[in-house]
Amino acid sequence: MRRTKYKEPLFYQNLTIESAGAQGKAIAKHEGMVVFITGAVPGDVVDVRVTKKKSNYAEAITTRIVSPSPDRIPAFCTHFGTCGGCKWQDLSYPKQLEYKQQQVIDNLQRLGGLELPTVTPIMASPSLTHYRNKLEFSFCNARWFTKEEVENDQRGEDKNALGFHIPMRFDRVLDISECHLQPAPSDAIRNFFRAHARVHGLSFYDQRAHVGFLRTLLIRTTTTGECMVLLAVGHENVEARERILSELVQAFPQLTSVLWTVNPKKNDTIFDLDIHVFHGRDHLIEELPDGPGGKPLKFRIGPKTFFQTNPEQTIAMYRLTRDLAGLTGEENVYDLYCGAGSITLYLAAVAKHVAGVELVPESVADARVNADFNGITNVSFAAGDMKKVLDPAFVAQHGKPDVVVTDPPRAGMDEPVVRHLLELAPPRIVYVSCNPATQARDLAILNEQYRIDFVQPIDMFPHTYHVENVVRLVKR
Repeated sequence: MRRTKYKEPLFYQNLTIESAGAQGKAIAKHEGMVVFITGAVPGDVVDVRVTKKKSNYAEAITTRIVSPSPDRIPAFCTHFGTCGGCKWQDLSYPKQLEYKQQQVIDNLQRLGGLELPTVTPIMASPSLTHYRNKLEFSFCNARWFTKEEVENDQRGEDKNALGFHIPMRFDRVLDISECHLQPAPSDAIRNFFRAHARVHGLSFYDQRAHVGFLRTLLIRTTTTGECMVLLAVGHENVEARERILSELVQAFPQLTSVLWTVNPKKNDTIFDLDIHVFHGRDHLIEELPDGPGGKPLKFRIGPKTFFQTNPEQTIAMYRLTRDLAGLTGEENVYDLYCGAGSITLYLAAVAKHVAGVELVPESVADARVNADFNGITNVSFAAGDMKKVLDPAFVAQHGKPDVVVTDPPRAGMDEPVVRHLLELAPPRIVYVSCNPATQARDLAILNEQYRIDFVQPIDMFPHTYHVENVVRLVKR
């Protein structure tokens, strides 16, 4: 049998990082070839080890920072560099904003081939840490050990972990001691579960064999101080489940909602599972300003409900969306991908009628409850596939839209939905996006009949390369 020839590692030295590219990777050039580099920030001079080499580009990992960038700052998290989140902690926040703004422009102009007005400066996040209201953690019996732990022989006998999956490794989880993304009591709750499991010998999930008791942990918080915990187990063990949840409630009596579910599937999604209440309510109530008569808007958030994860920026984005819709109280509005109806209710105060459409039935149920909570009657909601719901009967029932607001998931809108918007031909469309690349693709189709007259990037996720973008289109 012929043996594979061993290839010597390839190293490049003294590369100057010129900019940041897709997925936050640093960009440099070596002998005219573009090199995408992990572990560097723009302005650094670095030595790298090449991990992939093609004819016109290479990928590499930083091995040494020869000269640090003036925009480089110390990372604040002990897990930085191993955890897959918050990859831009070592880049100053003003520079993060600069590259996110350019990311939006590049996507719309280069990918979409679109003509843009002057792009409004990106909206910075008021909070740079503890800004998320939702985190999901995984239990795993195959803990990921850091390079330092391996080199210092600190692996020990405990191979269990509760934290985040290592990028590109579905079967390995980094044990998280402290996370700066979610406010208290998130860290304390996660650490409680880990400690209880160790004392009582509870098994952590095996991602390969699909066995084990403790599987995933969802924690949701609100700006009003409410907190939800959802424990998913791989199989039922009534005694162990009731013991751990009882002790959780004793340790954290302030918890609003303690839920559990059994997940015997090979994926971690909960949308097709039955959720059971152990303690408190089956939902949280979040409040955002600008409701009817100046009162706060109230939102019912269940374990399966989509709700924007940065509440401070959510308020700013919803206000902007409402302003860009240009409503006078006489318009019929469609709110596509409406989730639990948060944008729908913001628009309702200044619209004749708003019709929300959403794929997830549980979210639509929440949306209807949210409308009742707030005494808002000029809204309606429909659940189903957008391609099928927006049929002639829907238009006949709700009237042709004067304005369409759309806030799709990262995959953007399905092309049939975009084409249907062209047929509906509303005078204005406000497109809220969490992925400027797919937004650019959709806007390129809409460009047949619409021009872009406003672009506003928004930073919802500091220290990551993700950026939101709001675009207003007007009929040509």
